[in-house]
Formats: sequence, C-alpha cells, structure tokens
Amino acid sequence: MTDGQIKELRQEAEHLFYHGYDNYMKHAFPEDELRPLSCKPLTRDRLDPSHIELNDALGNYSLSLVDSLTTLAILASSSSQAQRTKALRHFQIGVASLVEQYGDGSEGSASQGLRARGFDVDSKVQVFETMIRGVGGLLSAHLFAMGELPITGYLPENAASTSGSISIQWPQGFIYNGQLLRLARDLADRLVPAFHTDTGIPYPRVNLRHGIPFYSESPLHRDAEKGVCSKTQQRSPELTETCSAGAGSLLLEFTTLSRLTGDSRYETLGKRAFWSIWDRKGSTGLVGAGIDSETGLWTSSYTGIGAGIDSFYEYAGKAYILLSAVNSTSASIDGSSHKWDMPGSYLQVWSDSHTAINHHLRRGKMFIHPHYIQADLFTGATRAHWFDSLSAFYPGVLTLLGHVEEATEVHLLNTALWSRYSALPERWSTTAGSIEGGAGWWGGRPEFIESTYYLYRATRDPWYLHVGEMVLRDIKRRCWAKCGWAGIQDVRSGDRTDRMESFFLSETAKYLFLLFEPDHPLNTIDAPFVFNTEGHPLILPRAKDSLRTPIRVSEPRMPVNSNGDSTASTCPMPAGMQPFSLSAVAARGDVYHAANLARLHFMPTLETIESPLIEYSADHPSVSISDVRSPSNFTYYPWTLPLELIPYNATCDKMTARPTFDITFPILPTGVLTPASLQRVLNGILVNSVSGLRLGMIQDVKVDTSGVPNGGELYRVQAINNIAMGKDEKVFMARDTAANVVNPSDPNFTRVRDTAMLDLVVDVVPESVYRTDDSSTLFEHPSSDNSSSSNASAPNLDSSPAHENSQPESSMKLAFNSLIEHFAALIHSQGQELNRGRSRQYIPAVTPTGAGAAPLPDVEDALGPNPSREPRGDLLWNTIYLIGNNCGGRLPLSVVREHQILIMKRGGCSFGQKLQNIPSVPPSKQSLQLVIVVSYDDAEEGPPSGWLIRPLLEAQQLTSTGLPRHRPVPMVMVGGGEKTYDVFRRVVGLGVKRRYSVEAQGVPISNLIMI
Repeated sequence: MTDGQIKELRQEAEHLFYHGYDNYMKHAFPEDELRPLSCKPLTRDRLDPSHIELNDALGNYSLSLVDSLTTLAILASSSSQAQRTKALRHFQIGVASLVEQYGDGSEGSASQGLRARGFDVDSKVQVFETMIRGVGGLLSAHLFAMGELPITGYLPENAASTSGSISIQWPQGFIYNGQLLRLARDLADRLVPAFHTDTGIPYPRVNLRHGIPFYSESPLHRDAEKGVCSKTQQRSPELTETCSAGAGSLLLEFTTLSRLTGDSRYETLGKRAFWSIWDRKGSTGLVGAGIDSETGLWTSSYTGIGAGIDSFYEYAGKAYILLSAVNSTSASIDGSSHKWDMPGSYLQVWSDSHTAINHHLRRGKMFIHPHYIQADLFTGATRAHWFDSLSAFYPGVLTLLGHVEEATEVHLLNTALWSRYSALPERWSTTAGSIEGGAGWWGGRPEFIESTYYLYRATRDPWYLHVGEMVLRDIKRRCWAKCGWAGIQDVRSGDRTDRMESFFLSETAKYLFLLFEPDHPLNTIDAPFVFNTEGHPLILPRAKDSLRTPIRVSEPRMPVNSNGDSTASTCPMPAGMQPFSLSAVAARGDVYHAANLARLHFMPTLETIESPLIEYSADHPSVSISDVRSPSNFTYYPWTLPLELIPYNATCDKMTARPTFDITFPILPTGVLTPASLQRVLNGILVNSVSGLRLGMIQDVKVDTSGVPNGGELYRVQAINNIAMGKDEKVFMARDTAANVVNPSDPNFTRVRDTAMLDLVVDVVPESVYRTDDSSTLFEHPSSDNSSSSNASAPNLDSSPAHENSQPESSMKLAFNSLIEHFAALIHSQGQELNRGRSRQYIPAVTPTGAGAAPLPDVEDALGPNPSREPRGDLLWNTIYLIGNNCGGRLPLSVVREHQILIMKRGGCSFGQKLQNIPSVPPSKQSLQLVIVVSYDDAEEGPPSGWLIRPLLEAQQLTSTGLPRHRPVPMVMVGGGEKTYDVFRRVVGLGVKRRYSVEAQGVPISNLIMI
C-alpha cells in the first residue's frame, strides 16, 4: 500500500470519527449517547431499572464526550497540520464543556456545574463500565492535558506554579488546573463503596449518589460495635453476581489514579479485587465467567476467553507493562511489600493463564484452523464450540506479550469471518459454521480492529492495512446514518439499531486512525504505556510534577515455571517478505484453512449495491464506490486485498485432520446402560458397566519421544456417550468390566500389561499404633545404616502413583505407562486409621532391567481400598525386614528364611552386590519373596525429582559364594528416600498390583486406566 493510499485511509478514519462526534455534540450532548437514525439523544431507561443492557453504562454524565476526549487528543497528533489544530481545539472545548456541566471537582463554588456537583447523579451503574469508560477516560484525558501523553506541538511545561498547583492557559480562555483529575477522583470515590465486601471482589453495581444500600450484606452496613447487620435490614433481591472481567479489570485505572493523587487506597482496592479473582481460579488454572461478590463462589462452570473473562487476562499482561515503569511499584496500604506490588507477579499470572488457555481451550491445526472453545472451569471438558466477538481482543494481547505467530493464526479466522459477514457477529459456532443462538448483532465493537492495529505495529505487514481498509469500507457501507454510525442488529440482513455506542468513538475510530497513522507519537513513544480496555491510553506519571507523589521502587520479578526457569518471552522479529509478494501473511500456507473454517467457499458472489450511503454519495465527496459496493470475491480475503500481494504460485498447506473414531460396546443381555453405569469420581469417571458404552476417541496427546506410532501422539477419550471429558480427566475401568465383552485380540481395544511399572499395596499402621504395638511383624537389622539418607521427598502415598513417573534407559515404552494414572487417584486414604487402625496405600515401584533381572512372583494382584476407603482382604505378605544398605556382608540365613520382604536403601554398593549378600534358601511361602530398594535423590544430573529410572542389573545374580544364583531374587525400586523408608517401618502387610494400559490400533489410550 502506497503512502498516498495510507494517507487517504487516515483521512477517512478522521472523517468517520467526526461524523459521529459532531452529530453527538449537536443532537445528544449533554446526554450519554446518540440515536443516529432518529437524531436524538439516548438516555437511561428510567422506567425500567432492570434494563441493564442500557443502564449499566449510561450513568447520565455525558458518557460519549468523556469517552471521546482521548480520541480527540490522539487526532491532535495527525500528520495534517489542519487536522491537528482542529482536533486540539475540539479537545480543549470538550474539556471546558464537561467542566461547565459537572464543575471542576474542587471543594469550592466552582464545583457546581449546570447538571451536577461532580457526578452526584441518581444513577445505578455497573462498576466495571463506569471505571473503564468514565474514570479511565478522565484520567487519560488529564494525562494528555498535562503532557504526560504526547500531543504534537502541545507543550504545557510551564504549567506548575510555586504553590504546587497547576495553571495551563488554553487559547479559548479556559485555564486547565487539573479539573479532569479531580473529576476522575470524584467518580472513583463514588465507586469505592462497591468494594466493601468480605471477599475483596467488588459488587457489580453502585448508585453514584447513594452508594450500595441495596447490598444489605456488605460490611459497610454492619454495626460498628457489634460487627453485625442491623435487625431492621432486609435481604434485598439485588444480584451479587459479577464476572472476572468486571471485578478483575479495575487495577490499571485505580493504580494510575493513586499515582496521580498519592492516595494508595485506590490502587490497593483494584489490586485486591484482581488477586481475589485469581486466587479462586479453577483446577484448570483458568478463571470463570460468573462469581458471587459476597461468597466468592463461582456461579457458573463455564470458562473461555470472551465475554465475562476477556479483560482479566488482558489486564494481567498490561499491569505488568504499566507497573514496570521505571521499575516502580507501590507500597501496600500499610507500607509493606506484597505480591500485589511486584510487576512480575502479573506477568506470572499471564504466563500461567496463557499456558492453561492453550491446554484446555485452544483447538489446534488438527481442527482445520486454530481457535478457542468454551470449557468447564473445573475439568476442562468442552462445553460449547462458539466464540464471541469480544474474544477478538486476544490476538492483540498475544501480540503485545510476544506471541505473534499464535496471534496471527487466530486473527486469520477473525478476518475470514469479517469477510463473510462484513462485521463480526456476537457469537459464531465453529461446528455449525453459522451464527450461534441468533446472536448476530454487531454494535460497533472494536476488538477486531484493535488486534489488527497491534499486529500491524509488530509486523508492518501491509496485509493488516488492507484488513483495516476492509473494516473501514464495511462500516461506512453498512453503518452510516445521517446523524452518526448505527449498530447492526443482524449482520446477515443488515438491519440497523438506533444507537451509537460510546466505545465506537473511543476505540473503533481511534484504532482505525492509529493503524493508518504509522508515525503517530503513541506509535513511537519509548515508554511503558498501555491502552485500557476502553481504548484510553494510561501511563504512570513521572515524579517531577507536584501533583504526582513518588512511591517506593523495587525490582520486577520474572515469571518462572515449575522447574524454576524463567518463562519471560521476547518479542520476535517480523516474518521476512516472501518471494514475489510484499506480504508474509498473504503468502502463509494456512490462509485458506481459516477461510475453510469460516465457510467462505460456500458464499456466493454478490454484485448488488446495498447501502444507505447511495442516496447521499453525491453530496459527500469522502464516499467512494468502494464504500457502497459489497465484496465481490470470496476466494481470498480481505476483499480489499489487491491481487499483487498474493504470490502467483502460492499453495496452501495440507489440511490436517486429527484421527477420531468411536469405540462402541454391545448392549449386554444382562442390562442396559444406566446412570449408575458411569460414576463421577476424583479426576474423572469410573465405568461400572460397558453395556452400550460409547467412547469417543481422538489422537491429540503429544509425547516427546521417538519411535512412536502415528507421529508420537496418543489417543485420548474425549467423550463417554454424551459426556465430554477434559484433557486432564481420566476414564477408570476395572479389568473384569470388559473381560467377557471384548475380544482380547480386538485391535481397537487391547489390554496391555505394563512390564516396568507396578504398585506396591501396603497396609500402614499409624505412628501411635506402631510405637505401642509389641506384636508387630516388622523387623529392622541392628546394623541398619542410615548414613545414606537425604532430603529427598517421599512419594505422595495418598495420591495417584502416576504422579511418580518413570523413564527407561533404552526405550520410551515406559513414557506411555508413566502417563497412565492408577486407580489410586480415585481414592485418598488420607492417613486415616481404618479397619483395625490400618490404612491401605499405594507406592509406585519400577522393575529392574538387564541380565540379572528376575520376574516378580506369580501372585494375584492385591485389592485396593473399597468405596468406603477400607482395606479389602488381607495382603499376601506380612513379614518385613529392614536391612539398611546391605553392603556390610552376608545376611543371617534366618532373616531370609523367616521374612518375605526385605527393605534396603540404595547406595553404598551396586545393586548386584546388595543381592549377592542375600543367602540362598529353599523356596517357601514364608521365605523371601521380594526385595524392595528405596532410592534417595541426589545432586547428580538425571530426571526431575520424583521420577524413577529402571535399575540396571548388568550381570547374572550371584550367591554370596560367587556362584550363579539358581533362583534369582525378584527386586523392585521405589523413590522417596528416608520418608518412604520410615513408612516401611509401619507396614504390616504388603502386596503387588500390576498396571495395565489399553491400546487402540497399536497406539496407547492415554487417559483410559485399567484398575
């Protein structure tokens, strides 16, 4: 795109803004919004207070003017001198008009405006909307007025006076002395009562005049002496449900306000609300959409990246950027340091959230093209396949935080959808390929063009300029009205709504202008500023000004992963230009994958001209035929993309299809599938009957290994009948459940015994019983050497043995088995003194490999606890002897003859030497059956703590006399060091339980556990 074309588009974006703003000031000011079709103001619905779609945002304080001031300030840095002068004049007049209506925010007589003293209006509004639009708009406009944010040619450096106040003379005779900041504080103070909750999560709504009388359970209403609510107070029916975005997206505005005023109260409240949400995240690591302000409980199990959640993740990343300014962090309200105050803490939240989103919500290239779904907050199971227009913000945040490739992929789909509908519908289903639930409106939302702006700034790829051109043309063609810009009620029919939302002027027009103004000061500023979620730029003020109070300084902390390694990202370099094309995006191999998912190839060619602009085009020179003609070709997108940007020999990548199939079990004569056949348990579902059962399989579990069939990916059960499964959920099935139903040689359902991993089933007596019971059958060698003990942690005996992974030396077969959790994940013993004071627990163990390895005794698998968590049946072996590291010479013959289990410590000598010190005895049920070696973690390089490497017995086992052992001694190894060794001191019964996995077509099913 040539410089001349970009200039023309910038001018069109300016005209787009002024067409809306001028008509608002003419037909609607000082009311909140404009009706562009009827040329009248839009106000609160006083007759229906429950009309929250309108009343939550419209607070009766000239909302559209407050929201438009920052756009005017940004237009005041236009490349055109005439446009700069015009925009700056409108900005200064707008500030003066606002002060005239609502006063200057001071304590004196000038605080009374024509409409109100400050924002003392009887309006119940949503805290979130008022914060991002009202407080954010006023603060940002103040930063522009003070010169903290740049306006070309505007230099208010001589503003400060000796008294500490400011006085800036503007050409119209108005003196700016901080009125916007004082008004912002006035509005913020009226929101503060909503933060009076026990949870730290603010109430969703507040009355700007009366506070929160409708929330009777608020601590604000409690008796100061008795700490209880008055008996005369009645529980109101007012909804206390808010959302993660509404409660957790307040800290940017409140932090900026605290830094400007020196009052840390606002910053503390905003940060407290953010962390109160994050600390309640689900087991998936994600936050939900709805949460109760009073109880702190989630009101819905849905999660995603769109409505109700979006800006929480946005503010996590942007808080890190904003708070990193000059390495400054605020002190907490009592002057102490807290995680709230560390910039790196917010980056860690973003990093953890991004990881969880990709794991649970992102569907990758195997689903035609990457996109995001709705999932269960606690299990990660799929709940819906639609995404909304608000989620179009996500590519912008990804770009801002360095994930440009991921952002590009997601943005492609949004662009394809816009090309199809000439707008983004509120909800769209990826499975149906159509609008979800009739939600086909577009009210002028800015998220898509915002992400386009960020991606262009990061890549400078002209493709994004043509996307912006498409958006501009479609808005002019479909939304133009005589008195402004209307929303679209249905993107399919083109029916319009008589409302111009304030964010259209605040965000949509602003981002379009910035996209086509590459040299704007905000595009080149070297400072950590951010746009709030309403498009108002914020920056922490420099400490030199008298109105700004410097606060403590500390170093930011980089986020780390579970291994303690830094996860900080660096922004990648833009992709290089492709041969015969100026656009790397246009030459991507997955461009048509996104078009396929959006069903662009099903769209007909449209030749008709449809636009209300047609009748006015003769009198409006800014309107061209491009503005009124519908897209004419859906074979590529955006429809404004010139053919010369598409490589003449471009080809698309092969579209991958993830292998999926169903395993259906026959209906047995003995019964049909009933609700009792499937039982929800910890970490998954227990299958009690396979009669009529259907398992939906998908191959999407990656394993970083070589020599694995089908590209190193395992199958996963993604659904049981109509029950969706999360990626981390397991399906548990007893071995006998399908024994008589499935042919053992069935290639789609083959049970495979794990040859490396097993579980030791132990009955453990409590510490108190162990120390007082003289009849214990457990013995310890007098010379037991404890010198090899270390600080290694014991395995979690009350949780799944699958958490103790193993890694073989020569084959990754065991890597599959280490993914398979044991049935112990269902049952937590919790160390209870059950059934004669015993608790039955599991210890994962690994068998050795090599010439000296011996098979385990051919015994029945031990039974685990019953559903009541009590031991079932007696364990096979109950005479146990602890012998230290067994490196000091030959054991007494009586020890081996009279004890079934020997426990020894790893280290001191080789495994072969330890076994050689065990004398040979005739086999019997009472003599030695199994040797258990307890491993101690050390500082040597190897797998992470908690992993087990199979012991290597290089040579054939020998007797103490050096002869080959006729009957080799079976051995296994466990982890955990001294803590595990101490557990064996209290073991009164021991058995073994082998592990089994299931394979489908030779590929393991990762989350199907045979018990």
